Amino acid sequence: MAASTEAPEPWYLALLGFAEHFRTSSPPKIRLCVHCLQAVFQFKPPPRVEARTHLQLGSVLYRHTKNSELAQSHLEKAFLHDSHQISQFEDVKFEAASILSEFYCQQNLVDSAKPVLRKAIQISQQTPYWHCRLLFQLAQLHALEKDLVSACDLLGVGAEYARVMGSEYTRALFLLSKGMLLLMERKLSEVHPLLTLCGTIVENWQGNPIQKESLRVFFLVLQVTHYLDAGQVKSVKPCLKQLQQCIQTISTLHDDEILPTNPAALFHWLPKEHMCVLVYLVTVMHSMQAGYLEKAQKYTDKALMQLEKLKMLDSSPILSTFQVILLEHIIMCRLVTGHKATALQEISQVCQLCQQSPRLFTNHAAQLHTLLGLYCISVNCMDNAEAQFTAALQMTTHQELWTFIVTNLASVYIREGNRHQELYSLLERINPDHNFPVSSHCLRAAAFYIRGLLSFFQGRYNEAKRFLRETLKMSNAEDLNRLTACSLVLLGHIFFVLGNHRESNNMVVPAMQLASKIPDMSVQLWSSALLKADLNKACGNTMDAHEAAQMHQNFSQQLLQDHIAACSLPEHNLISWTDGLPPVQFQPQNGPATSLASLL
Repeated sequence: MAASTEAPEPWYLALLGFAEHFRTSSPPKIRLCVHCLQAVFQFKPPPRVEARTHLQLGSVLYRHTKNSELAQSHLEKAFLHDSHQISQFEDVKFEAASILSEFYCQQNLVDSAKPVLRKAIQISQQTPYWHCRLLFQLAQLHALEKDLVSACDLLGVGAEYARVMGSEYTRALFLLSKGMLLLMERKLSEVHPLLTLCGTIVENWQGNPIQKESLRVFFLVLQVTHYLDAGQVKSVKPCLKQLQQCIQTISTLHDDEILPTNPAALFHWLPKEHMCVLVYLVTVMHSMQAGYLEKAQKYTDKALMQLEKLKMLDSSPILSTFQVILLEHIIMCRLVTGHKATALQEISQVCQLCQQSPRLFTNHAAQLHTLLGLYCISVNCMDNAEAQFTAALQMTTHQELWTFIVTNLASVYIREGNRHQELYSLLERINPDHNFPVSSHCLRAAAFYIRGLLSFFQGRYNEAKRFLRETLKMSNAEDLNRLTACSLVLLGHIFFVLGNHRESNNMVVPAMQLASKIPDMSVQLWSSALLKADLNKACGNTMDAHEAAQMHQNFSQQLLQDHIAACSLPEHNLISWTDGLPPVQFQPQNGPATSLASLL
């Protein structure tokens, strides 16, 4: 509604009322809504009403129809209208700029969006809410284009403007957003002082309780993510506990708190419900790295249920991003716990989500191929695994993901046994003793394990033991349970080959216990194979040997049935997809076409 010192004309109020009635009908009657708004122009309205009607028409056409040309025309007229000399109607120009730039981005006209936002930012300095909002919007646009330097510069400008305007809350939002981008760029020397400053601002700021707690959630999410990126699973626990307490506090607060009086502080970082999903997500990420896979599955199920409810009422793109990241983590869980068929169906679900959003596919294509590579390893399709990891490497510039992919590709070459030149080339690039490419404690420990695995296959057992003991030292320091279990069982295998059955037993038994807690089916299968007749008979325990043989048989049967089920699914054809968008439909399989020998 137009704000004015004069009462609006009755005809204007009537047409606006009808338009809003039709827009909010169930289902919405957009054509009638548009007719009512267009009728406003028949009355030769004053400039202020004309400008706002163009904005309303452009917004309705953009959000509810496919008539992009007419939507663009109305939004441009609203932005360029000369009624904005009237001070009360500056918000029309700024809202038009915001929606118009959003429209341009949707039409892949990013270069048209930027000057609109820059012009609006330039003339909005006396309107704190819009000035801050437009700075956030332009920073986000630069971030989506991977121009993080420009995005950080704009967020810095926003933080200083908010400080001058007396809003420490919005200053913290700008600084935390900048910290998030610096973390993405791995500029750790700049992140630490910035997070320290943010922590001080958040703790000292007294204001709206929901806003204060949401700032604390934002701050703690960055801290937890920073720890997890560094692979410090044990060190992160105090921060993660604080984060979970924060979200419990927020859930008890009411949304009807008094609005801030400072117009520069009229922002929310995320709705409460979105923050809950985000906290579930970082809890899943922690549980995955620590090897608490049942806990990860529990929190994933909670988060996905919450997302399904939210998506019925909210079309925000961030919800689909949360859903994809959660599915990526649960897929890795399924592959470890011996549920390959379910994992494959969930990979297909991620493909479908990515087909609906080009931006989502661009951001997650490398992860999708990586997951398919891991699935291929689990069903012993090593050629396909190599093709998937190779495709993923070509699609990512993210150093942690790149290192993770290279580590898994190295494991494929080790298993194939005839790719020595390619293998040594990869190992040089992830040498844990020298110039390791990332600061991740977890990935560096995994690189030591890969070296130990190669030395084992080459029969260099003393060298293998050195690498594996280094893995154990690092994984024990940060509670990396899966790496601990894998290292223990491989050490047990080495001692078994060397004829030291007592020492082998001392390694394999705790490996089996740890693997059953995770639970990791492959390690359990491997451990039970070592524990069955040969090892236990060598140690003189026939009853344990019989029990181990029975366990080995059970694990083999479970994995075999799951293998057959997965390879029989139409989605199994995804292993051949390495380029372009994922296929929409799949041809049915006649049965598994891969070797089962590695499972038995």
